Amino acid sequence: MVEPDPGKRADADAGPNTPGSVPASASPGVPAGPDGGATPSGAPRPAGAIERLQPFRVTYIAIVAYVVLLMLSVRIAESLLDLHFRSEVAEAIRVNPANGPIIPQIERRVGRVVHHSVWTRLGDVRVDVFALGADGRTPLYVVGRAVEPPPGTNPHQEFVDAIRLLPASAAVVVSVPPDSRLAAAIAVAYGAVLLTFLFFHNRRLARREQELLDSAVLARNASASRAEQIESELRRVQRHLREVEPAERAHSEEIAKLVSERELLERKLDELADREAELRASAARSQELDQERQALEDLLDEAVEDLGEKEQEISTLQDRLKRAARSAPSGGKGRASEQTARRMRTLYKEIEFDDRAIQDLVALRDEAMKLRAEESIKRLADDPESAGIRRKVGGLPPQLSIFELGFAGKGRIYYTRGRQQRHRVLAIGAKNTQKTDLEYLSRLPSE
Repeated sequence: MVEPDPGKRADADAGPNTPGSVPASASPGVPAGPDGGATPSGAPRPAGAIERLQPFRVTYIAIVAYVVLLMLSVRIAESLLDLHFRSEVAEAIRVNPANGPIIPQIERRVGRVVHHSVWTRLGDVRVDVFALGADGRTPLYVVGRAVEPPPGTNPHQEFVDAIRLLPASAAVVVSVPPDSRLAAAIAVAYGAVLLTFLFFHNRRLARREQELLDSAVLARNASASRAEQIESELRRVQRHLREVEPAERAHSEEIAKLVSERELLERKLDELADREAELRASAARSQELDQERQALEDLLDEAVEDLGEKEQEISTLQDRLKRAARSAPSGGKGRASEQTARRMRTLYKEIEFDDRAIQDLVALRDEAMKLRAEESIKRLADDPESAGIRRKVGGLPPQLSIFELGFAGKGRIYYTRGRQQRHRVLAIGAKNTQKTDLEYLSRLPSE
């Protein structure tokens, strides 16, 4: 730590002990004790057990990886050596009976593969071979030595044994003991890699810790220098306050009063802003309601106009019917049917009318019934979805699809799908003519 100048320390000790002075020995940010030193509350918190072990996590991971890799490598070496010795032993037990007895040949060839191998001589790899004859019961080679068959009296016993025991089969068991040279070599290789990694890792940690230590020392020196500057600045400010404090006290009170007035005005401005936002929102809502009301009034006017047109049209039709009824002679049913047909087919071009339907309409004696029937036909032409369909007419052949539309309580309009238009009116009747109407409808051809 860089010590402050002795002259400055003497000046600090000689100066007046004012309430705002800071001892030079106190560090910035650390509360001072009664004697000017740091209190225990400013000391760094002691690290826990996990925090103390955290810098060594890489070392622990490396050691665990070393153990896992060592075990895996030994198992992989055993697997590879097992494949190697299996192929070598399989080749060794393939002997030729012409070269002599098969069992000594197998013993020599398997012993050369097992005992003369570099892995067994230098690596201390353990290889156990179990060779059996073709019959699967006669042992030929068991763990390093051959098993001779019982002697026979046949002079061609060797060829008989060859025929009986060949081709032979072998089971090979390869293991790398933990105390073998191969396992030790693998452990030493991984240990060298582990030690090299840990060495360079520790060097990097040491460099980083040294950098942190150097930066901490520099920060401490800068803090000490800054503390001295603050202390000198405080002494200068205290001298200035002792000189100008009486004159500035009045200014301070005035400033405090102006600050309070400014805060009051700011609160009032905030309230006015909130009130303005509420008024703007209310005005926008009122404008939307006015627009909705205007739209509803327009729709109501259109509906009233449409209703007036419909009523005027109905009145015109009623007047025409009355005039036609008054002007028609008593025996002129044919002319009335012709006029009714022309009028219906002209007014309701969306519907096809059969002659039977026109005659039925003319035959209705009650003028109110005629008007109600024509009103139902008009609703069927204008909006078939809103027309009151009672049901599909029953009791007819299945190929006919005819519906009935009621009017005036007992009246019925029978219609089906038209050939060219949407609907086709077939007949018009009442409750008393229902049987006759159904007989007529049943005789109609299917479309």
